[in-house]
Amino acid sequence: MTHKPSSKKNKSGTFFYGIHAVKAILENRPEDALTLFVQIAHDNQQKSHDEIVDLAKNMGVAIQNTQKDKLTELCTSNQHQGVVLSARPKATLTDEHLEAYLKQDNVLFLILDQITDPHNLGACLRTAAALGVSAVIIPRHQSVGLSPVVAKVSVGGSEAIDVITVTNLARTLSILKDAGVFIFGTALDETAKPLYHCDLTGKVAIVMGSEGDGMRRLTREHCDVLVYIPMSDNPHRPQSLNVSVATGMVLYEAMRQRQS
Repeated sequence: MTHKPSSKKNKSGTFFYGIHAVKAILENRPEDALTLFVQIAHDNQQKSHDEIVDLAKNMGVAIQNTQKDKLTELCTSNQHQGVVLSARPKATLTDEHLEAYLKQDNVLFLILDQITDPHNLGACLRTAAALGVSAVIIPRHQSVGLSPVVAKVSVGGSEAIDVITVTNLARTLSILKDAGVFIFGTALDETAKPLYHCDLTGKVAIVMGSEGDGMRRLTREHCDVLVYIPMSDNPHRPQSLNVSVATGMVLYEAMRQRQS
C-alpha cells in the first residue's frame, strides 16, 4: 500500500512547511524556491522567522505575510511553525546516477525496501545525512517518495542527502554487486550474523526492510550477508524495532567502524 502524503500543489510548486525544512530548501536549492509565506506574529514570535525571511530576501524569493489559518490551509497541516514555502520538488535521481557513486572507494548506500510511512522515511533520511551515508536508494513503486511531510520530519535531512529512486530494486542490487559493493541485509533470521561482528568498511550497501514484512524475497536473495541487531535478554523486551530506530543503530555502527 502506498502512502498519499497530505500536501497541496499549486501550478508551479509544492507547499513545504516547517522552519528546518524551509531553511534547508533556501540554503541548498534556492533556485527552486518561489514564494515564502510567513505568519503574521508578535515581535517575540517573529524573531524565529527572521533568519528565513532574510535568506529568502537575499535569494530574491517573493515573501507574503499571511494569517496562521491560511498557512494551515496551504500545507494541510498545523505543524508549519509559521512558515510555508512554495517550491519546486527536489529533482529526482534515478539508476543513471549510480555510476558516479560506484567510483567511490568507500561508498555507503542505505537501501530502504518498501518503506510506506513518510515519518519513517523522513527519520531515516535525517539519520543518513548525519551519519555519512553517500546516497539513499528507494524503489519507485510500493514506497513513499519525497514529500513535504518527509521534508518536515527529516528536519532538512532530505535536502542534505541524495535520494535515488529505482524502478527495479533487484536489478539495482545486481548492479551494485557487479561494481564490488558488499550488500548487508537486516533480518531477524537464524542465519543472520550479529551486526557488530561484520566489517562495514569499504564499498557497502545496507538494506532495511519495510515496517511490517521486512525485506522482500528477491531483495533478500541479493544480499551477501544477513545481519541482526543484538538486543538484551530481557524476556519482556520488544521483539523488533521501528525501522527508523534500527536504521540509526546500524548506521552508527557503520560510521564508528569507518572512523576508527
